[in-house]
Order: sequence, then C-alpha cells, then structure tokens
Amino acid sequence: MPSKTDLRRHFRRQRQSLPPAARQRAEKRINNLLKGYLKRGKRLAIYWPIGSELRLDSLAAAARQRGTELYLPYIEPRRQRLWFTPFPQQGRPERRRQGKLNIPQFAGRKIRIHNLHSIIIPLVGIDRRGYRLGQGGGYYDVTLAATRHHLCPHKIGAGFACQETDILPAEEHDMQMDVWVCENGIRRFGKTADDRR
Repeated sequence: MPSKTDLRRHFRRQRQSLPPAARQRAEKRINNLLKGYLKRGKRLAIYWPIGSELRLDSLAAAARQRGTELYLPYIEPRRQRLWFTPFPQQGRPERRRQGKLNIPQFAGRKIRIHNLHSIIIPLVGIDRRGYRLGQGGGYYDVTLAATRHHLCPHKIGAGFACQETDILPAEEHDMQMDVWVCENGIRRFGKTADDRR
C-alpha cells in the first residue's frame, strides 16, 4: 500500500484537477445534501476550507436561516486537542494558525467536541469502510479519541467523490465516520446499510 504521504499527494491532485464547472456542480449538490443535517437549536461544527477543500458557504448560510448553531475548530497553541468556537456572523480572525495550513482562528466561547451534536470533518481521502485520511496534523484524531468515554457527536465526512478509495491504512485509534457525503450521495457506515440518494 502507498504511504500516507503519497496518498495525500494523490488525493490532493485529484481534488485540484476537478474542472471548475464540475466542482461548482458537485459543491452545490454536496451542500444541499448536508443541509439535511441542519436542526434548529443543535450545535454543528464545520471547517474553514483550505486550498482545494470543499467549500461550505451555502450550508453556512442555510444554518443561520434554520437556527443551527455553527462552530469552527480552534487550535490552542502547543496543543493537539481541538476546541470549537462560534462561527462568526462577520468579522476578522483572532489570529492565524502558524504553519503551512494557515487556518483562521476565531474568538468566542470555546466548547469541546462532546458538546456538539454533529461535526463535519474535513478529509483528504476516505475509504469504503468510513476511515478517513486527514491533513496529517493529528488534530481531529486526538480530538475524536477524547470522545471515547463521552457522547460522541455524529461524525460526517464531506468531500468530492474523487477522494474516495477502497481501503486506506487505519490504525487502532482511528475512528470511522458515521456518514460520507459527496456529490454521488450519502453513505452510512456501521450498523446501517449503504444509502445512496
């Protein structure tokens, strides 16, 4: 099996090579499918897209209209475990995370992952068992591991169909996504059967 570094390179290249019109159609379809997870008064974490990652602008706008509380990941300096801060109505980032990812960080009352109802998790790749390949920073792995003895929010992987593969290397601590949403539909993992809409 190729190394994780080679796999990341492969999936990023796949994502970057999507023609603009196809990307636009796919993003519209995925955002529309994700809107099914918006519930009034519930707390949903999304992510701030970096580079060629799936954009969630339409979902964020719909969440505000439907009364879903949106959160973004917050990286504490020299810590792996994520906090989550309220998605800004508007405003400037409090700071930017140092390093190649340059992720905007927003101020606000921080909560931990077990206070969320659902979380949309960015990924570089995902396999047919529901295991994801992340950016390599380990932030989501450490954060998800902290839910093992708490209530874990519904874990939603979202991205493009070209990021899907048969099998990825998975370690003992890796946690399956509950759902994978791409332009081809929704796939549920675990006890429920495959569901394509």
